[in-house]
Amino acid sequence: MIEGTVTDDGVPAIETDVGGERCQAIIDTGFNGQLELPERLRSFANAQFVGRATSLLAANQRIEEDVFLVDFPFDDRIVRSQATFADGDTILIGTGMLRNYRLYIDFPAQVVAIEKFESEKAA
Repeated sequence: MIEGTVTDDGVPAIETDVGGERCQAIIDTGFNGQLELPERLRSFANAQFVGRATSLLAANQRIEEDVFLVDFPFDDRIVRSQATFADGDTILIGTGMLRNYRLYIDFPAQVVAIEKFESEKAA
């Protein structure tokens, strides 16, 4: 299980190590992709270009972005995921990254938990 916190600003987040650096990663439930990483982490993620994609942002704004396959530390292992890169220091974890997990956010207690979902069919 991955444990995190809800910041004083009401943002669910976890911490992860990327390139030997401890980083905060925001759980963005409005983002259905997998990852958005700061440009400065590109060299640590073993990024491989796979193509371009159109993203729909707030206020119906559309942008074209380069998409990369990256190696990202998640749930005590390195996961091969799709990511875009942006200026700034924010790591965003989208719902695409959580498709095999249960996400619990307790805003009053400021607790976040991400638990791997094991289906009964796999057991």
